[in-house]
Amino acid sequence: MSAAVAAAAAAANMSCNSSRISSPSGTPTSYQLQKGLLLPSPSPPSPISLPLLPLSRYESQKRRDWNTFGQYLRNHRPPLALARCSGAHVLEFLRYLDQFGKTKVHGENCPFFGQPHPPSPCSCPLKQAWGSLDALIGRLRAAFEENGGLPETNPFGARAVRLYLREVRDAQAKARGIAYEKKKRKNPTPTPQQQQQKTQTAVNGTYGHLQQGIDNGGTGGYDPRNALSNGAAVHGVGDVSVFN
Repeated sequence: MSAAVAAAAAAANMSCNSSRISSPSGTPTSYQLQKGLLLPSPSPPSPISLPLLPLSRYESQKRRDWNTFGQYLRNHRPPLALARCSGAHVLEFLRYLDQFGKTKVHGENCPFFGQPHPPSPCSCPLKQAWGSLDALIGRLRAAFEENGGLPETNPFGARAVRLYLREVRDAQAKARGIAYEKKKRKNPTPTPQQQQQKTQTAVNGTYGHLQQGIDNGGTGGYDPRNALSNGAAVHGVGDVSVFN
């Protein structure tokens, strides 16, 4: 009987001690469980993958042009590295593209030379239009710098390339009877602040001129005969008439 009691007491003691086992931080495990300190930490949220935006028409065309030029350099005899490419090689590339052109360019001996709408077909060759070549060079020039090239070593911005494009433009304009006119930039609409500043400057100049004339004993350039019907008057300021 006493042995059974002793065994029960020993079992109870062991259970009590096990419930008081401390964690490495010194806090009893049972207490941490009650406080939720030993609950498994939530897994980090998975990164949200954003859908890739489609390339614009310009970017897609620029990538195709860059790949085409790279293929041309690889097929060059001997193969040509991009670092050794110069403006002369760009001119070779532009002349190479003429065989794929779709624009009829009449020769000087052609009876349709200078006619924008010839009445019948002729044997003049097809070439790349000047506008297409100009846009192509602009895209390749941007692609060269985007792929690590330096602006000062950009072969597509060489002077020889600019002169060639100008010659092609003038020659095709004469052969096709089409004038390529450069678009004029429209003057931007002034903001209200700029308009107010311009008006204030004109007013200050007018009153300064009037004050100078009065100080000299005159009327400041005011002539009653210049009075307008709406009460405004014209004051001479140099070669410009300012309405006040």
